[in-house]
Amino acid sequence: MQELLKVTAHRPFPICSRPWIMKQIWHDLMFAHWPIPLNEMRQLVPAALELDGYGGNAWVAVTPFHMSGIRGRALPPLPGWSAFPELNVRTYVSYKGVPGVYFFSLDAGNRTAVEVARHSYFLPYFYADMKVDVQKDEVRYSSSRARGAAEFSGSYRSVSPARIREKGSLEHFLTERYCLYAARPSGEIMRGHIHHVPWPLQDAEAEIKCNTVAAAAGIRLPQTSPVLHFSKRLEVFVWWPERA
Repeated sequence: MQELLKVTAHRPFPICSRPWIMKQIWHDLMFAHWPIPLNEMRQLVPAALELDGYGGNAWVAVTPFHMSGIRGRALPPLPGWSAFPELNVRTYVSYKGVPGVYFFSLDAGNRTAVEVARHSYFLPYFYADMKVDVQKDEVRYSSSRARGAAEFSGSYRSVSPARIREKGSLEHFLTERYCLYAARPSGEIMRGHIHHVPWPLQDAEAEIKCNTVAAAAGIRLPQTSPVLHFSKRLEVFVWWPERA
């Protein structure tokens, strides 16, 4: 496990020097990305964050997955806490030259995790009724937020072997980011570092039956089909947030 912390050549900035506080394993993750005009996205992201674009557009992702092996540093996985689904809506930003991710929402199927993350990471977590059914070649996923109209349902699968994407490619721009940003009520920007090996991405296809999680954040998705990618498994280290 600790060997992963030594794999750093792919990172755009050095790994955090402070001790990590949490480890997670992400499973069966789909990236569904849509291009959004920069001026539309600019209105939805805190002014202190620089909006990153590719191909003349901002990009928004809806990312369903599920986690396991969640544990604190020097602690075993805790029953009822160590595994649950999560569904994110995110875009891409930088702050003081450090690229990262900005989340509009994070739906999770664990009430305790939602409360802890809201108060410690200043992130917009929401509790949702979530189901994940992993078949041999397909993932069936559903999420319905407990409060508010924000739902996602559909199925997805990989359609190519996994490979690391080249620097400069759209896929690299969208996925190779090693921190998240959040704004406190005071406007202060917080940065949360993460670390993992380069994303082993597979091309994907999906049938999305319902998707209102982006609209719940005020994002108007285009009618075009999303850019789809899949990753089967990724081990991730997480650090306590700090002032950016």
